Amino acid sequence: MGTGRGTVNKVILIGRLGGDPELSYAPSGRAVVKFSLATNETWKDKDGNKVDKTFWHRIVGWGKLAEIMGEYLKKGSLVYIEGKLQTRDYEDSNGVKKWITEVVATDMTMLGSKGDNSQSAPANVDVPDAQEDDLPF
Repeated sequence: MGTGRGTVNKVILIGRLGGDPELSYAPSGRAVVKFSLATNETWKDKDGNKVDKTFWHRIVGWGKLAEIMGEYLKKGSLVYIEGKLQTRDYEDSNGVKKWITEVVATDMTMLGSKGDNSQSAPANVDVPDAQEDDLPF
């Protein structure tokens, strides 16, 4: 993962897929996968009541990693994702500029018991950074 002088952009998440991954191909032919990943946090509020909060993360994967994620991951899969944060802007259908932040996955490991996933995937897969002209959106 590339770093700048004295900077780090690294994200590590362990969570469950909110839906099946969406695999597609960029105009260059490079595979791209997108899915949502849920992580949870639990704490006690000032009155001692247990509070559960779910955080949703947008995940994007490229190349061979995207193909593996698209084939082996399913809704509910428990997965370790390592990557970097990326923020980009786009215009919606009304011409309004919007911003989106997502995790660009560079490594994935399937977790959980064998029953959580019907097939076994390669344990760890590293991929090079996505090129701007590969973005399908």
